[in-house]
Amino acid sequence: MIAFWVLAPIMVLAALALLFVRKAVHAALLLAVVMISLAILYADLDAPFLFAVQIIVYTGAILMLFLFVLMLVGVDSADSVVETIKGQRILATVGGLLLGAILVIGLSQLTLGTAVGMDGANEGGNIPALANIIFSRYVFAFEVTSALLITAAVGAMVLAHRERLTPKQSQADMAAKRVRDYAERGAHLGPLPAPGVYARHNAVDTPALLPDGTAAESSVSRVLAARGTVRSAPALADDIEQLKRQLGIDTAARPGTSGKSGAAASTTEDVDKGPSA
Repeated sequence: MIAFWVLAPIMVLAALALLFVRKAVHAALLLAVVMISLAILYADLDAPFLFAVQIIVYTGAILMLFLFVLMLVGVDSADSVVETIKGQRILATVGGLLLGAILVIGLSQLTLGTAVGMDGANEGGNIPALANIIFSRYVFAFEVTSALLITAAVGAMVLAHRERLTPKQSQADMAAKRVRDYAERGAHLGPLPAPGVYARHNAVDTPALLPDGTAAESSVSRVLAARGTVRSAPALADDIEQLKRQLGIDTAARPGTSGKSGAAASTTEDVDKGPSA
């Protein structure tokens, strides 16, 4: 009873917070709170199998899959919220209400037998008793659920598969396309500069610096730019000027005369002198 009255309010608050948080990562963490609390309740009810399944399958596999997808794909806060299908919000609301009504009607017509308590339910062991129920009384529902999951997995693979309609481009074809894009639209011919190049900090949120000292905004991921975690060009201005003064670079010099270290490019005279001692 103590575990229930401690964990139940936490689970309810976390579940309600899922409806109001704006960031998907926060929603996934709140879902983890609900799942772990439910697993603790299973353990408290002497159901070790359900406890292990809740931790290993749901919290350890499915939830971690959500988090990895969020980390790898990213969430762009600039995504459009315009409805692509007219009336989809109304249809979603009606569908949710119908589903809730079906659940209420189904639960209201549910009849339960006499309560036997956990000692009687776990007689002979929790796992053997659970296996006996699943593969005897509920074997049809179990097999239907298995078929449904397999169908969903096959459907996901079919939807994700893309038929190749054109021959695969070679490296020479891609190079020729970059040259055409540069001639027609002025697109960047080579690869974009990496974050932190010529800058004081080698971090993904620090824009690369061009030879004239300005920040290359295209060097930072658009996801970081949408989140507002990128160091802006004005924030880097003081660091750039301080670095130029330390290296003795003339700020009035023409662009393109500095190398990666920020030092001025060597002249023919310096090359003839050879390496210094």
